[in-house]
Amino acid sequence: MPSAKTSICLAITLSIMPCLAAANSVVAKPAIAKDESSQSDIQVDKPVIYQVFTRLFGNKNQTNKPWGTLEENGVGKFSDFDHTALQSIRDLGVSHIWYTGIPHHAVINDYQEYGISLDDPDVVKGRAGSPYAVKDYYNVNPDLADEPQHRLQEFEALISRTHQHNMKVIIDIVPNHVARNYQSLNAPKGIVDFGANDDKSAEYSKYNDFYYIPNQAFKVPALPDDQPLGGESHPLSDGKFDENPAKWTGNGARLAQPNANDWYETVKVNYGVKPNGDFDFPRLPKHFASQDWQAHYQFWQQVDANQIPPAWHKFKAITLYWLNKGVDGFRYDMAEMVPVEFWSYLNSHIKQANPNALLLAEVYTPSLYRDYIHLGKMDYLYDKVGLYDSLKAVIQGKQTTTQIAKDQANIGDIAPHMLNFLENHDEQRIASPEFAGSANNALPALVVSTLLSSSPTLIYFGQEVGEAGAENAGFGQPSRTSIFDYIGVPAHQRYMNDGKFDGGQSTPKEKQLRQYYQRVLNLSHTEPALLGEYIDLHSSNCQTSGLEKNNGVKGNSGYDKQVFAFGRANNQQQMIVVSNFSQHQHKQFTLKLAPAFSQYWTNKASDEQIQLVDKIANNQQVSVINQADGYQLKVSLAPLQSQVWVTNSAK
Repeated sequence: MPSAKTSICLAITLSIMPCLAAANSVVAKPAIAKDESSQSDIQVDKPVIYQVFTRLFGNKNQTNKPWGTLEENGVGKFSDFDHTALQSIRDLGVSHIWYTGIPHHAVINDYQEYGISLDDPDVVKGRAGSPYAVKDYYNVNPDLADEPQHRLQEFEALISRTHQHNMKVIIDIVPNHVARNYQSLNAPKGIVDFGANDDKSAEYSKYNDFYYIPNQAFKVPALPDDQPLGGESHPLSDGKFDENPAKWTGNGARLAQPNANDWYETVKVNYGVKPNGDFDFPRLPKHFASQDWQAHYQFWQQVDANQIPPAWHKFKAITLYWLNKGVDGFRYDMAEMVPVEFWSYLNSHIKQANPNALLLAEVYTPSLYRDYIHLGKMDYLYDKVGLYDSLKAVIQGKQTTTQIAKDQANIGDIAPHMLNFLENHDEQRIASPEFAGSANNALPALVVSTLLSSSPTLIYFGQEVGEAGAENAGFGQPSRTSIFDYIGVPAHQRYMNDGKFDGGQSTPKEKQLRQYYQRVLNLSHTEPALLGEYIDLHSSNCQTSGLEKNNGVKGNSGYDKQVFAFGRANNQQQMIVVSNFSQHQHKQFTLKLAPAFSQYWTNKASDEQIQLVDKIANNQQVSVINQADGYQLKVSLAPLQSQVWVTNSAK
């Protein structure tokens, strides 16, 4: 980490003004030279995770026919992540790549010559299939391989290439459900398939992997006219799927014929939760919330293996298998649908194998956050029902920035465990009309969400070049890049430039946007203040402005609820972040810093000014002034502009 003498001060101002330039304007050179933008000492204490939808990332085909086949619309391959592609990701400041859609899931392609059974379109969503309907956990999607018979080796080579670029690999584990036709062709010796030993006459047994609907056969749901496959004929598309007795559907639906809106392509896994909700496994004492993963591991070592449902053992074997292949962590789909004791069991075994493994979980119920972190031993949870929802509402003008401060206060004790993001595969693209209409409108939110906490930042591929997700892909609809179809990603394809990854076909705005992302993300894990405390400057400045008493109408200071300010600080470094969320209004005000920063600047003389130098733009200088009522900073922000002031001081 950088350090400096007390008299040396560094300020980094991130201005989005270049990003607002007209499309035909001259594009400025990146503010960070290419050989400097990829930090060799990325601090993984604050990871930057880059989610790629693996089958879409390298696809150069621009046909984008609705319901198009692999041959018509193309598909990306493992080999598309060559050294040039990986270096371009690394240049963004990325520490981890989350390769989405790796485990072999159901797809509508014929791989029978490789011993893979055909998948039935009646229980597959889209033509390319859902990555969350896993068919074989011990192999990978054959679509992604140049030579499907060597698909596992090709993924292992990708893991190695990623590591060569000093990035770590994350893949999905989907513990709540599997594909209706789960069958592993490549499981190691001694591994039994899910459901192979089940007593199918019982709705529930602790030792069954699935739940059953005895004496009833599965019926395909009544699907829309354009499904499956856009109405195209297929030998297996006959409205039937052989499953007798029927199993519960992945989202918990208990009808033999699920609804078209249910997760009908999947079946729910049984973790020892009875149909009435009672638990049928050893409970974890509550005081283990304060225990480390080692204590959790020891607890489960002392439990008779026969008391643990078989699905627990199976998923432990799956995750250890992938760790042994070089995978560095997992993203868990819908983790809250699986009991927290299982996570204690699984995650403590993972940490025993690799203490540095990154464990990220999808949990949407705030009342469960602390249990899944402390008892379930998750490293990170999505901050979706909180910061993401609030930032989206602020961008859309439906909420004020005061909600951001409230959200941060609500999770203050667990903030380092909450993953911040503005896009992922489930959410609308920022640039879509349904979200922000323009990628630039979310730049203040990028700065705030990236620097607000010591937690990781997640970027979804294409976000950094303003991908709008406007394609009518077939099963997937516009505003979200489809995860069910073969499709291209236009803004990303322009940056990819036929594999050069140099932005050769990008618009000026797209290039400038990516440069901005590169600055913010590289900043986020190289400044020590970001591992320090969070300082709420918004609430105190709202009070100074009279906003709390005047119903949000700005007072004399000019600070209002379209602005958000906060600090990050430790003894080594202090940071002040100010963002203007207004798309049209210039903001000018005096930001009050006292008393939050006074503990760090106690050795300053009463009349001493703290000099801040803008090192990215024009080397302009500003000063923090020590007034009788505390430190102040005069701020002037253009629409959608953010400033990040960093001061260094010795301990």
